[in-house]
Amino acid sequence: MISKATLNDVTALNALINSAYRGESSKAGWTTESDILGGQRTDEEDLKNIISKADCYILIYTDEKGEILSCVRLEKHNNKLYLGMLTVSPTLQNGGIGKQMMKASEQFAKEHDCSCVYMQVIKGRDELIAWYERQGYNDTGERKPFPHGDPRFGIPKKKLEFIILEKEI
Repeated sequence: MISKATLNDVTALNALINSAYRGESSKAGWTTESDILGGQRTDEEDLKNIISKADCYILIYTDEKGEILSCVRLEKHNNKLYLGMLTVSPTLQNGGIGKQMMKASEQFAKEHDCSCVYMQVIKGRDELIAWYERQGYNDTGERKPFPHGDPRFGIPKKKLEFIILEKEI
């Protein structure tokens, strides 16, 4: 089931997101960033701020027991929807949950009068970028710097930058 996260979900979300992006547990999946970033991906304070912010949501995918298996951050900016922090439990990746979350995000965009969905992905994450391209996202050519020096987003092991991908809805 896909629904909106609440503040009651913060602890589980924090554990899921960090397990999928950083550390040894993330290596069970293909979306790990552990080879390019150390430290945390997010923390409970950041997640509480996202959930409490106007026009910002986290969608969650739960199993029949209510366990959160996947999530995605969505934030409306005028007529565009920012998509970030797409996460699937490392042991469940490649099972179609990510695609379901992308479809739910795009439906959310339509329901909120957004003309496109955009995201930022770390340049050099070729397998991940190719996956997004297969979902219909295109490189806009825009680049943004990674927030080096802010450990809330991780500790870079090399110089990083983001590429911006976008899909018209």
